[in-house]
Amino acid sequence: MSPTLLAVLAALALACAALPAILTLVNLRAFAPAPQPPAGGAMPSVSVLVPARNEAGVIERLARDVLASRGVHLELVILDDDSTDGTGEIVARLAAADARVRLVHGRPLPAGWCGKQHACWQLAEAAKHDTWVFLDVDVVPEPDAIARSLAFLGTSGAALASGFPRQTTGSFLEWLLLPLIQFVLLGFLPLFRSRHDNAPGLAAGCGQWFVTTRDAYERAGGHAAIRASLHDGIKLPRAYRRAGLTTDIFDASDIASCRMYTRSLDVWRGLAKNATEGIGAPATIVPFTLLLAAGQILPFALMATGLATTWRAWPAWTIAATCIACGLALLPRLAEALRFRQSLTSALAQPLAIGVFLAIQWYALARKLLGLKTSWRGRPLAMQ
Repeated sequence: MSPTLLAVLAALALACAALPAILTLVNLRAFAPAPQPPAGGAMPSVSVLVPARNEAGVIERLARDVLASRGVHLELVILDDDSTDGTGEIVARLAAADARVRLVHGRPLPAGWCGKQHACWQLAEAAKHDTWVFLDVDVVPEPDAIARSLAFLGTSGAALASGFPRQTTGSFLEWLLLPLIQFVLLGFLPLFRSRHDNAPGLAAGCGQWFVTTRDAYERAGGHAAIRASLHDGIKLPRAYRRAGLTTDIFDASDIASCRMYTRSLDVWRGLAKNATEGIGAPATIVPFTLLLAAGQILPFALMATGLATTWRAWPAWTIAATCIACGLALLPRLAEALRFRQSLTSALAQPLAIGVFLAIQWYALARKLLGLKTSWRGRPLAMQ
């Protein structure tokens, strides 16, 4: 490889690694935890809305955690979405024991709707209070989580707020890939601009935890506006912004955790399920592939090449740029590992993580272009 080509590649790697590194360091200050509720104020009333399909193994734990919430008057509304494992019976028993729990039986899924969006739409119809928290069943909230989420909604002035819980992991692909949630969010979303520019393209969110009000939800069209989507984390905030409403995000890693998957195969399928509504979309996959590969994989390929050749014929600047690029590629992941209590060894596996992550994006796009279908929670889905 010629010294000129090496220099060009090192410069490219340095530039592409520097972008998410700098943006992450800036965003880590802005991506703040939810504040404490104001002292002495009246306790707010909130409807906690949970869609559940075949969740018999965790639904009782979720109910127990939500009912232990402090600082709020709440109702817990759980929609049984045609479960076959006894989920509805468990919720009915919980409702009989605690008047704050209500069971809603889901209606049949209409054509053109994603199951989760239809379930959330029905939960909105059933809610008694005017402030809502949409919560995934696999989230584990702390007792102050809901009160602090409502405090963030109030202080931020947003119509829709979304919290990002700490992701707990077990299997290999969980350990490898799920920490990338924060890396992609903080490394490529200019959070300060997102809060001052209401463009839908700058919207972000996490489908595990949304906070909103009845009025804002209805003005945005709610989940009916994204009925066919598989990715409410992106699509619901965009729907709010298209309606002229503001959205914001906060760090929920200190008040909630979540284990989305329990097997590596489920991680692959789950990330592929909604990939083409995000980075894996036809319009974004090529630039993101180039940016991520150049900034997160290329520096280490150059480093390996240099070490293998004992840096013979490498200009000093090229060696320095390669070393700095490797450091910048790891910097965001290491900072996030410390901030969000992630695995440090997973952070050091960043090049492998990005390679597997990009493979999932291309796999999902190929399935979409071929018109192939998959299933999720027992329902067939067209790859969007």
